[in-house]
Amino acid sequence: MKIYGVTGWKNAGKTGLMERLVAEITGRGISVSTVKHAHHAFDVDQPGRDSYRHRSAGASEVLLASGRRVALMQELRGAPEPSLRELLARLSPVDLVLVEGYKGEGHPKIEAFRSEPGNPLIAIDDPTIRAVASDTPLDVDRPVFDLNDTSAIAGFILTEVGL
Repeated sequence: MKIYGVTGWKNAGKTGLMERLVAEITGRGISVSTVKHAHHAFDVDQPGRDSYRHRSAGASEVLLASGRRVALMQELRGAPEPSLRELLARLSPVDLVLVEGYKGEGHPKIEAFRSEPGNPLIAIDDPTIRAVASDTPLDVDRPVFDLNDTSAIAGFILTEVGL
């Protein structure tokens, strides 16, 4: 599996870019999975649902399955957060895995950048960032794409990973 990241500060447009890239790349006939890092507690389940009740009762894993999807929820219950490498090993094979977040990991990335939040550009000090997708012109030593030019960004990523 090929791996490519989308990184950036909060409110930089990462999730929107990820969503558009998945649609664009799968539309080209390439299979894609995603991994998203969250810095906060999250819940994919709802209080009162059977699966939520199973987890609340102490289950380490709850596998929820239907004719449309399968969801495996794993409770860490004090264990360390799995590394990106460990998480990638759990995925079924696809052509490309797009990773949102994981700024500190060594895989190649594109930085989503919006001028409004006023955050610094990560790419200046991070050689793993191969390009920037921005809402404003930038003077950097790597390619800069319009944040909304999904087709060009997808083409760049696919060329980078050899797809």
